[in-house]
Amino acid sequence: MKKKDFLPIILGSDENAYGTARLFREAYPEVMPLLVCTAQLIPTRHSRLFDCRIIAGFEREEVFPDALLGVLRECSRDYEKLLVIPCSDYYTGLLCRHYDRFEGLIANRFISEQLLETFDTKDRFYALCEQYGLDYPKTVIAAPDERIEVADRESVVDRLPFDFPIVVKPENSNALDYLRCHFEGQKKVFFFDTKEEYLTMVRSMNGSGYRGKLILQEFIPGGDDAMRVLNSYSDTDGTVRAMCLGQPVLEYYDPKSVGNYAAILSRGDTLLYDKMQRFLQAIGYVGFSNIDMKYDSRTGRYVLFEINPRLGRSSFFCRAAGINMMKLLTEDVVYGRRGKCIYNETTALWSNVPRGILTKYVTSPALREEMKQYKALHTLWCGGDLAPARVYRLARYYAAQYKNFARYYFDKSKEK
Repeated sequence: MKKKDFLPIILGSDENAYGTARLFREAYPEVMPLLVCTAQLIPTRHSRLFDCRIIAGFEREEVFPDALLGVLRECSRDYEKLLVIPCSDYYTGLLCRHYDRFEGLIANRFISEQLLETFDTKDRFYALCEQYGLDYPKTVIAAPDERIEVADRESVVDRLPFDFPIVVKPENSNALDYLRCHFEGQKKVFFFDTKEEYLTMVRSMNGSGYRGKLILQEFIPGGDDAMRVLNSYSDTDGTVRAMCLGQPVLEYYDPKSVGNYAAILSRGDTLLYDKMQRFLQAIGYVGFSNIDMKYDSRTGRYVLFEINPRLGRSSFFCRAAGINMMKLLTEDVVYGRRGKCIYNETTALWSNVPRGILTKYVTSPALREEMKQYKALHTLWCGGDLAPARVYRLARYYAAQYKNFARYYFDKSKEK
């Protein structure tokens, strides 16, 4: 029996995983992706877009390599090429660290473990930014025994090169350890107006057993709409093949989702595209990138926060703009077809929350008017994949957003 051309193997079960499966099915309707995860989250439940395999402890270092290798060996009997797409930081890290163990069974490439560590370690990453002339926020990295000392001084300026308010988050290399710890007020990203607020959180964190590093950064003025996200795809030779810029119009605020984007307008920026393309190609980048930055109105420059070597939960905004990132990957890796680089200039609206939330919580009058021109594309509402049980769960999922925003929202643009 002749083997089929390829199989996408998607690692994870969140909105990102569902959006990835949807992109494959739109471009290649005859292909049924395989989703591998530890448990199915709401975004992927009751879906017909993929097959699902649940493996206990799949995200753990001691389980992942052998478990994935077993899946790859099995699938390689029926498919010529296997594409593996990680949908979280920890799956990406596991793939980069263990890539050589998979016996050449994965057709697509990932960045080196060394480059991944550079991105995950803020002092190394910002040294790289310095080398290539990219702006970045003033930052301090606090080891576990420095969390209190870093701010507990008569004058915080004696220790920090910036004053409050500040932004605080765990370093990416400790993301999974952080998720496994629990303490009161735990968030993915914190915003603190005062030293006292910061120290209260740290004392709670210290009792949780979390021993990873913390990143403390200056707060760049501006609300959600000052943020920017740039998604790109670099082929297996390291040449950038697509870039799509997005302007978030609203972020999430509940503790589990804070720092993720709830709605994005796709944009174009030729100068930014040129600058970031030169950077990515100079460092030998391959695969997908998700680059978070913020426009600093004080300097007129983009301040780079981080590069995630994967697509993120909000990356379906590229599809709203007409770019299918999974088709670009497949055409490159499976069929060896490469066209000219796509630089998005289209404006389109992607949203992961109901329109009523955008109407109420997007604060910019100009953006509120602009959004009225566009029908939002939603990742999870997919025609042909609306079984009653799925519709019921999604309806409850979206309805809960009203309660979350009412409870947690605050206007970051008013922070000083």
